Amino acid sequence: MHDNQPRTSTPDILPEVITRYLTAHRAHDTAGAITAFTREATVIDDGNTYEGTEAIRGWLDRSATEFTYTIHLIGAQQTDATHYIATHHLEGDFPGGTIDLRYQFTLLDGLIERLVIEP
Repeated sequence: MHDNQPRTSTPDILPEVITRYLTAHRAHDTAGAITAFTREATVIDDGNTYEGTEAIRGWLDRSATEFTYTIHLIGAQQTDATHYIATHHLEGDFPGGTIDLRYQFTLLDGLIERLVIEP
């Protein structure tokens, strides 16, 4: 296998920082989730961009209360040394009721520098 080839992986080999973020986010633990990000991190979700930990904290608080939903990790992939994709299946009271979302992580120095969430 070449190092530049995407690797499909099982969720248990996602880096600890991603697993920590996902676990905290699922539990609506904003304080725990925010520790996974760099201070200058960027999150892009639903067409909006959140830059820096304070903006990300606001996004986390809002996303924890806006809708009620279940979230299940259905796949994980490492695309290179610092990029991972975690695919989640969500079901809940949001428009449409079900969706599969790709959480695309970029890591820097062991923390999340960028997170893009899209279908």
